[in-house]
This record gives sequence, structure tokens and C-alpha cells, in this order.
Amino acid sequence: MSAAVKNTGKIYFAATGWDPEIWIKAFAKAAPEREIVTEVKAGEEASIDYALVWKQKRGSLANLPNLKVIFSLGAGVDHVFHDDQVPDLPIVRTVSPDLTMRMTEYVVWQVLDHHRLGPQYRAQQLKKIWREDRRQPAANEVNVGIMGLGVLGRDAADKLKHLGFNVSGWSRRPQDVAGVATYHGKDGLSEFLKQVDILVCLLPLTPDTKGILSMSVFGRMKEDGPLGAPILINAGRGGLQNEADIQAALERGLLSAASLDVFETEPLPENSPLWGNPKITITPHAAASSSANALVPEIIRMIRDYERDGTLINLVDREKQY
Repeated sequence: MSAAVKNTGKIYFAATGWDPEIWIKAFAKAAPEREIVTEVKAGEEASIDYALVWKQKRGSLANLPNLKVIFSLGAGVDHVFHDDQVPDLPIVRTVSPDLTMRMTEYVVWQVLDHHRLGPQYRAQQLKKIWREDRRQPAANEVNVGIMGLGVLGRDAADKLKHLGFNVSGWSRRPQDVAGVATYHGKDGLSEFLKQVDILVCLLPLTPDTKGILSMSVFGRMKEDGPLGAPILINAGRGGLQNEADIQAALERGLLSAASLDVFETEPLPENSPLWGNPKITITPHAAASSSANALVPEIIRMIRDYERDGTLINLVDREKQY
């Protein structure tokens, strides 16, 4: 057991693009004894023990001599490493039932929408066309393949399996998931892809996965399944996808549709051709938004565990960056 850590310092909220007041109020409710600050003033650098980060400003953590742990406020951690001055300290992924369920809701929503021909019927509604598509397959005729079998991928797989879908999964390393056919590594990717009707990507963004959703993947998928050409759902990271290749795959019929929650550039530029593509469903990185009321109690619990005996869970491997 590790030694206890003395509680002496403040918590630094270093997140860009978020309303800090929501988080300050959540901390005041969950742990009124903790002081949280949104900026570190000159002379106060030594008072910071913990940092909560989301796309923190470059170098904002570099000169905090007593900083002990960095907590990522999102499911992924690639945003942390965009700062090349991140100190060599433990980085913790914030995992909570709320965040997991939000992602599962998104994945199930998009899978069911495509499975039940939602885009087709919405297009018919705009043209006032009343026509039932009698080719609607049953769930057990459709294979949903999930890339990424961490906490989020496993939970989504479980829910989809209970809805009757055939579920398979692919990861970099071997994984064992009850009721799910699993594949791993470069050798297992082709076998995984050739059976997938709906491809769900929940991979972390690392140097090895950057741009993985490209023509090299789309070209290895089955050409004609129960829903036609395969469907892509990416709720992982924008850096996982090659958007030009997605467009090309849709044009060539290698993909029949796509649901994208994340993008190479965010917000998605107004001049992006993705906006106007009727085969693409766009959501604004909203699949699993971090909720202060849900995450703050988890963070406080982890801080207290750490201060009691040095325990830290959900640690990030800095070399693998997940």
C-alpha cells in the first residue's frame, strides 16, 4: 500500500471552451472544503495539487511544482497530449457510469436509426412520400462491429447484443467479451471488417490509430449486406477519420451512410462538404458530454483515495496515450 498524501493544495480547472461556474458549483456541493481555481496567479503556483483538464492551454501545467495528478475531463486523453509541456505526472481518465451510459445511448440511437431506415423515411417525409420499405431486416440479421473494446465499447456491445444484434469487436490487443466475437491486431482486422454491416468506432486517438477510418478500412468491408453497403458511426475522435476518404467511400458505394459526432477540425467549418451530404448525419461532438454533477463526485472520490493510500485507477499509459 502506498503512503498517504497530505491534502494541502487547490484544484486547478484548466479546461477551455467550458463554463467553469458549473464545475465550481458542483465542487462546492460535493466537497466544500476543496478550493477550485480557474487561473493560477503569479506566486500561487505552489498551491496547486490537482489539475482538471480539457484542451488545456499549452504550458499551463508546466510550472506547478506541487502538482500531483492530472485528471482528464473527457473519456479520451489525446487532448491532454496536444500540450507538449505536460509534466511527467500521473494522468487519470475520468470514467463514470453517466459518461458510459451517454455514449451507449448515442451508439444505440444511431445503430437503431440506420437499422430502422430512419434517414430514408425522413427523406420521404420531406417529399411527402408514403412508402414502406419491406426489406427491413431483423436485428439478428445485422452485424454491428465495434472498434475499441474499452469500458465504452463493452457497454455498447452489451446493450446492442440484448437488442438482438450480432455483435463483434476489434481491438489492438486480445479481449474477451461475453457473447461478442472478438478480433485483434492487424491480422484480425480484415476478418473483423468483412462481416460488419454497421461499423462503430470508439477507439482512442493514438499515433497508431490516427486516420484509421480510411479507404484501407472501407475497401475491406462487405459490399452488400442486409442494409446494403456498410454504415459508419464514429463517436470516438475526429483524428481517427479521413474525411475525404469517407466522402469518397459514400460516393463509390463502399459505405451507404455515416453518422459522425467528431471531426478532424472542430467546430466543423461552415465550408465543409460534410454538412451538405445527405448520406451523413452530423452531431456536434455531443455523444457523451461530460456532466459536472456526475463527474465531480467521481473525481473527489479518486482524490480522497489517493490522499488516503496513494491509490489511482484508470491511469493513462503515457507511451500508448490511452
